Amino acid sequence: MKLEMPKFQKARLLVVGDIMLDRYWHGAASRVSPEAPVPVVCVDSREGRPGGAANVALNISALGSAARLIGIVGKDETGEELHSQLQAAGVYCDFLWSAKKPTITKLRVISQHQHLIRLDFEQLFENQDVVGLFEKVEELIQDSDLIVFSDYNKGALCEMHKLIELCRSQNKPIIIDPKGADFQKYRGATIITPNLSEFESVVGKSKNEQELVDRGLELVKDLSLEALLITRGESGMTLIRPNSPELHLPARAQEVFDVTGAGDTVISVLAAAMASGESISDATALANVAAGLVVGKLGTAAISGPELRRSILEEHGWGGGIMTAQQLSFAVADAKEHGEKIVFTNGCFDIIHAGHVGYLSEAKKLGDKLIVAINDDHSVKKVKGVGRPINPVERRMAVLAGLEAVDWVVCFPEETPEELLRKLKPNVLVKGGDYTLDKVVGGEYVKSYGGEVKALEFLDNCSTSAIVEKMKKVEN
Repeated sequence: MKLEMPKFQKARLLVVGDIMLDRYWHGAASRVSPEAPVPVVCVDSREGRPGGAANVALNISALGSAARLIGIVGKDETGEELHSQLQAAGVYCDFLWSAKKPTITKLRVISQHQHLIRLDFEQLFENQDVVGLFEKVEELIQDSDLIVFSDYNKGALCEMHKLIELCRSQNKPIIIDPKGADFQKYRGATIITPNLSEFESVVGKSKNEQELVDRGLELVKDLSLEALLITRGESGMTLIRPNSPELHLPARAQEVFDVTGAGDTVISVLAAAMASGESISDATALANVAAGLVVGKLGTAAISGPELRRSILEEHGWGGGIMTAQQLSFAVADAKEHGEKIVFTNGCFDIIHAGHVGYLSEAKKLGDKLIVAINDDHSVKKVKGVGRPINPVERRMAVLAGLEAVDWVVCFPEETPEELLRKLKPNVLVKGGDYTLDKVVGGEYVKSYGGEVKALEFLDNCSTSAIVEKMKKVEN
């Protein structure tokens, strides 16, 4: 499956559900309390992050999509803090403010990246607390491409049936992150995204993969869903649809620090990708990539659009380093589409010296991505003569790829890089050494489509040829 970065900026999503604030207190725990066998934590930092439906909206906004959030918070400082954080992150908030019940808060005490305890401060909301929520959804639904319901069983979605009917009447796709053992209230949704434990609490434990799929299909039929996405932790996720083969995706996390909020990230990326026009299967694959990123972070966290894009590029081998010309053409096209400026330079780069390093650092400052194109061994011999290159192309490319300033390295078999320039069309062509602008090969072509041509001096005034001559003298 070839993944592409969706056009998230075109999507408009409405998130409705249980809103909470996740607080984190961090500190060292170097001793045990004399009062009880528990660690003593010396708190040295505190932070609060949007949680629940608020985290879903925050993730959607971080991807670049328009996110609007409806839910209930207390008329208190915590509610105001949540509102301020979300508004600052670009989330449009339309809250119900409760004068009788506080904003739901979860406090986690953490030492050395380990959760020591979680304290929940909450009073569940009831029917009388959600008066007006349906009307808010009704008001905003017209300008939304897709509706996300984030259910944490705290009471904000006690009118679930009525809300689903409203969405269906407007032909809006509905994605729900469910909670509890009663999935009947989600009948008519487009997709629900339970984790494995939630799924099995409703349908029973599955002995094998086939039984899991069969029970999933039964649930899809029973609830009139279009699809069921089961998140399975270290076993990845499984997408089940009627009349389509199941899609199993393996977990992508390299190292798991914290699964807090991972479900929020999954539903956020799934929803934003679908609202951007991606198919359910492609959106699921993107959500799986995002899940692998978020569990490597501590606490409730959002995955940004650039983070997801980098991961997708790495998936195809386009993330950076040594590339083929074909791989590089895809990577350059993606970078340009996201407004990045491409700088191109070329040469033999036989023996990397301080002049090269300084020159490449200066070249990188001219744009966002630096391509270094090097002559292959045969073309170096043609240009430099017998005995060159000193280092074969594989070693030259490996050294260049290891430099901080260099994003992509590619080799070309011709004596000049003109064919590569025509394929990539960089924004800036730069050359070092004693070149003048009129002598830069490919310069006229780059200028023809509006590109720039620059000439930079090598720092320290050194060259590979001079180094080779000096070595010969030392030998003699």
